[in-house]
Amino acid sequence: MTPLEKNIMKPRRRMNDNRSNDPYEEKVIEVSRVSRTVKGGRRIRFRALVVVGDRKGKVGMGLGKANEVTEAVSKANTRARKALVTVPIIDGTIPHEITGNFGAAKVLLKPASSGTSIVAGGSVRVVAELAGITDLLAKSLGSRSKVNNVAATIEAFKGFSPRIVAQVKAYSDKRVEKEVATEKAQEAAKVETATPEVPETVSEKKVEEKTEKKMPEEAKSAK
Repeated sequence: MTPLEKNIMKPRRRMNDNRSNDPYEEKVIEVSRVSRTVKGGRRIRFRALVVVGDRKGKVGMGLGKANEVTEAVSKANTRARKALVTVPIIDGTIPHEITGNFGAAKVLLKPASSGTSIVAGGSVRVVAELAGITDLLAKSLGSRSKVNNVAATIEAFKGFSPRIVAQVKAYSDKRVEKEVATEKAQEAAKVETATPEVPETVSEKKVEEKTEKKMPEEAKSAK
C-alpha cells in the first residue's frame, strides 16, 4: 500500500472530538481592539479575555493578543487553563466574606443563603457561575474595567482562610446529619401511627355465618 493510499483511507480527525469530552466550559468576556504606534504607522491587534471553569470548584482567566480574533481567543483559552484556581464551595456558596483587589478594582464577595442566586455584575457573575457557585452577593467597589474585575474576583477566590473553611464545612456536615436524622424519625413516627386494616380471614367469616344461623333457632325456642 502506497503512502498516498494510507492518507486517503485514514479518517480525518474532527476538531470538536476533543471538546466533546472536555469538562471545562469557556466564555469570552471581552474582545477589544488595541493599537500600537510603530515606525511605519499603527499596528492594530485584538485582545480577548476568556474565563474557563468546570462548575465544580475550578475556574481561571486568561488574556490573549493576536492579529485575528480567533487566535486571540485560543491563546487566552490556553492561558486560562494553565492558571486554574480551586474555590471552596459549601452549600452552593462561599465560606465567608472576602474582598479581592487587583489594580484599581476592588470586589466584595459575601455568602448568601440557598435560593438567593448570584447577585453580581456581568463579569463577576460569569466567574462565579463557571466556578460552580449558585448563591452569592457581590459588589464592585473600584474600577469598572472587566479585566481588573475578573482578576480581582480570582484573587478573592485565592484568599480564603483554610481554618474558617474547615469550621464552616464541619458545621454544614453536622447540620445535614441532623436534618437526615429528623426526617428518618418523622417517617418512623408516621409508620407507627398508621394502623393498616387487617383483612378478615376465612375462619372468622365462617364463625359469623354460624352465629347468624343459630340466632333464629334460639329466638323460636324462646317463643
